[in-house]
Amino acid sequence: MKLDVSTHKLFGYGSTLRTAKRLTEEAVRIVDRAVSGRMPDVQVVLIGERNLAEVTTAAEWETAGCTDKRVQSRALRDAKRHARDVAGRSIPLADGGVLVVINVEQHPNEATFAITLVHELVHAMQTSRKGVRDRLIAGLRHDLGVERLSRRESREIDRLLEADEKEAYGSEYLAGRLVPAAAA
Repeated sequence: MKLDVSTHKLFGYGSTLRTAKRLTEEAVRIVDRAVSGRMPDVQVVLIGERNLAEVTTAAEWETAGCTDKRVQSRALRDAKRHARDVAGRSIPLADGGVLVVINVEQHPNEATFAITLVHELVHAMQTSRKGVRDRLIAGLRHDLGVERLSRRESREIDRLLEADEKEAYGSEYLAGRLVPAAAA
């Protein structure tokens, strides 16, 4: 398991990056022990709201194999529209790792950052389970119009994504072990 923490077009956040590296190393150990699965290679990127959409959609396009420029521009417009509300995203990468993108503008303190980090690392652990990675990529390909799924398959993927989301929300209590203020 390889861990990389970096920033993207984020200047003046050196202390935030150091804090993020420290919290991420601890969070990986805690989540690895508490959640079933195996921690894949994780790349954590701290980013501002302005560049969040570009990075996440580029990773999705690469994973899904989307080359249609019209679909890419539509997906980018949609991602930009919702970027303000996104605290973090976890995206499976083509090389088998997971990209965790965290919007630093949504996190005024360590406690909220720790909660989002644990939530996204739980999603990273979920991708190592049998069939989950293929399901996520099939859902991405469907959403981008690369490979359509039947309605039944689409509903099944949505139902399983909802179950994964419930598990991640249920594991957010682990952030209290990182930052005691997150337990409150």
